[in-house]
Amino acid sequence: MSGRPPSEETTFVRPFIMTGGRAEPLQAGLRLETLVVAVGPPDESLAFERRHIVAVCERPMTVAEVAQRVGVPLGVAKVLISDLVVAGRLACRQPAELPLQMLERIRDHVRAL
Repeated sequence: MSGRPPSEETTFVRPFIMTGGRAEPLQAGLRLETLVVAVGPPDESLAFERRHIVAVCERPMTVAEVAQRVGVPLGVAKVLISDLVVAGRLACRQPAELPLQMLERIRDHVRAL
């Protein structure tokens, strides 16, 4: 073992650890374009990834944008977001129709994943 500090690759957390081994969201119906917004400020009682999600959802954004900003796979983001919706930390709504600009932003964020 070297005396070097751990690199980003060695501190990687497996996605199934973040979700507690679950692959299916508790909140059915979360889609890429579902808008989520924080109900209140993040607090220390939340685990790191969940606290980060609440912080980035200070303003409404799509599930795809949240995944990209937090740096987790889309499936992991859906599970974590659904946990936060069920816990009352996030509110979500399905847009009736998406403007072209929103679709392009979603496409760009999904590509960045």
